[in-house]
Amino acid sequence: MSTVLIVDDDPILQMALTRRLQAQGFDVLRATSGQEALDLLRSTTADVVVSDVMMPGMDGFEFCQRLRSRPEGEMVPFIFLSGLGELNNRVQGHLIGADDYLVKPFSANELVAKVKGAIARSQRLHSALERMAEQTNLAPHPLPLTPAEERVFWEVVQGYTNKQVGEHLFLSPRTVQTHLSKILTKLNLENRSQLVRFAFEQGYRLPEESRR
Repeated sequence: MSTVLIVDDDPILQMALTRRLQAQGFDVLRATSGQEALDLLRSTTADVVVSDVMMPGMDGFEFCQRLRSRPEGEMVPFIFLSGLGELNNRVQGHLIGADDYLVKPFSANELVAKVKGAIARSQRLHSALERMAEQTNLAPHPLPLTPAEERVFWEVVQGYTNKQVGEHLFLSPRTVQTHLSKILTKLNLENRSQLVRFAFEQGYRLPEESRR
């Protein structure tokens, strides 16, 4: 069940929104000021924040800015509710980090739709980030090389010339070049630069203890 935090100093509007959102299956948290909301979010989490702009003490704009400056608040969907409907107010709201801006009076059905849409977008984003993290952590495929070719591969990836590779592996420069030619053919590459780029992009990393 998703949780919505309503931040508004109008008790009547706050209660009306609470009932409507609860009827749609949401848990609802409430705060009457930006500071109260920030204090509340230190000990609990919300899937969406719905905030008024004009409030005593800390207004909604400052609340949004301060929430976005905290690691736990960077990605929380944020929707402004405001009687300030001028274009510059809406633009300011978006520039400081709000995802949406509703002008009072508004339809409760529209707010519910925007809350649901914000949660759906947030879930898609988190799923995409998780997939990227999983792909990043996947080990690269084993190299289709012989042990001798693989030793040359790692030397070349570190930027050594054929002569230096030969000195490190006790091979003649001609033998190094033969291995390198076979490596490039097997990996469908054309030159040393492409080989280095291939190793980087495919996630091949030489263990720290093996680096010179």
